[in-house]
Amino acid sequence: MIFSEFFYGMIGVALAGFVTLARVMLGPSVPDRVVGVDTLNTLIVAGMILLGAAYDRVIYIDIAIVYALLSYIGTLIIAKYLQEGLE
Repeated sequence: MIFSEFFYGMIGVALAGFVTLARVMLGPSVPDRVVGVDTLNTLIVAGMILLGAAYDRVIYIDIAIVYALLSYIGTLIIAKYLQEGLE
């Protein structure tokens, strides 16, 4: 059973995810949407870490670390493309 602290943490992450998703969909410019997607990826990592801590499974935390690294690299590639284009 998930403890109430983890449950409330996941509700907070989910609410922040819905707000961020609205920002991604309604963002007036492409950089705003990129920042929204990056924030959404960060919230996904936070959710994975909460699940790993709640169920006492290290594999969730390992996957969260790899996902965070790939998300960061993806954001850098998109930022480079928006700044000067791919060559």
